[in-house]
Amino acid sequence: MKTILEQSKAASQASQKLRRETTKHKNLFLDSLMQELKEATDAVLVANEKDLSQSDAITSAMKKRLGIDSNAITGFIDTLQSIKESEDPIGKIIKTFKPEQGFTVNRVLAPIGVIAVIFESRPNVLLEAAALGVKSGNVMILRGGKEAMYTNQAIFDLIQKALTIAGITNDAVQLIEDRRHEAIDELIVLDQYIDLVIPRGREALVSRVVSGARMPVIQHMRGLCHMYIDDSASVDMAIKLVSNAKTSNPATCNTIETLLVHQDMADAVLPGVLEKIINQGVEVRGDAKVCEYSDKCILATDEDWNTEYLDMIISIKIVESFEAALSHIDQYSSGLTDSIISNNKEHIQQFLNQVNSAVVLVNASNRLADGSVFGLGAEIGISTSSIHMKGPMSLEDLTVSHYEVIGDGNER
Repeated sequence: MKTILEQSKAASQASQKLRRETTKHKNLFLDSLMQELKEATDAVLVANEKDLSQSDAITSAMKKRLGIDSNAITGFIDTLQSIKESEDPIGKIIKTFKPEQGFTVNRVLAPIGVIAVIFESRPNVLLEAAALGVKSGNVMILRGGKEAMYTNQAIFDLIQKALTIAGITNDAVQLIEDRRHEAIDELIVLDQYIDLVIPRGREALVSRVVSGARMPVIQHMRGLCHMYIDDSASVDMAIKLVSNAKTSNPATCNTIETLLVHQDMADAVLPGVLEKIINQGVEVRGDAKVCEYSDKCILATDEDWNTEYLDMIISIKIVESFEAALSHIDQYSSGLTDSIISNNKEHIQQFLNQVNSAVVLVNASNRLADGSVFGLGAEIGISTSSIHMKGPMSLEDLTVSHYEVIGDGNER
């Protein structure tokens, strides 16, 4: 078994090699990985079933994120194809300056270097991180949760085969071999070898990485997401969007956990909302006023406003004003995605300006907050950090810019 230090040093050395790889070789890796995945579908599903059968201790929501089937594998392959078809960002000139002295300054996209991704449950994160990393010229050091150990290893083996076929160093994508709990803490202090860390998982994991890391951290914070129904909202639209944002896939981070309803809209919208989502199997935890609309409603506690359920549960609160809704979101939102249903142009613009979330939506479901839905291809996560960028992180977001100066004997 290689130590954390040994793997980190190898990653740093591999970074220099990966920077020199051509788009042709990167795409050969992606082609090979697609082919390997097609041929090994059954083996990956067997490994996943082994993980699921040994995961009694995890929540039902985590099991939903962990489980895959043949349709999921097809989706993985489609994602890899979209990455292959995406423009290679490395070397892209995003701006050119021509000072009076006669030389040329190009602002050019370059790899970040070595990125550590620490994640839980979702095996697709391993696959997409590897693909995005190689295409963007970044070495990836990956640490998955123990609940997906067999699935991750099966996929990682395919990644290693594809790297070999493409002639790319195998150290370009590494899976942490040290399974100790303390290994994460040892990894995130090696800033001389690792340039960036991206944690994806429960709030406890993200907070642990943020507090201990010596290198920059881009957070994929928990999804405590809100939808606010304003006093000018379309009733039919509101009912439809609440249902979609809560029930289409409640185990995802872009699912709403809290619904806020303007008091002047409560009579018009709540009966329809409650009937629809309760019939769909959603448990409603509402404030005292909300519970007057249905005897199936459970009285919410203060803790509910601060809970990411990742399940068929929702908190609903009636607010006295638009400003009260903004205040609630400001206090409780995790900053991932929040939405407003409204026809009031002034309120819409104020909501867009004031809600400090990675994705802010108007008259649309929070579930749209996704890189592939936005047309960005695959994503490494949805950044909720206030550095580098916010929102779904795709290929270009895994780069930094530097300057290249082209002269002809120019001096200062």
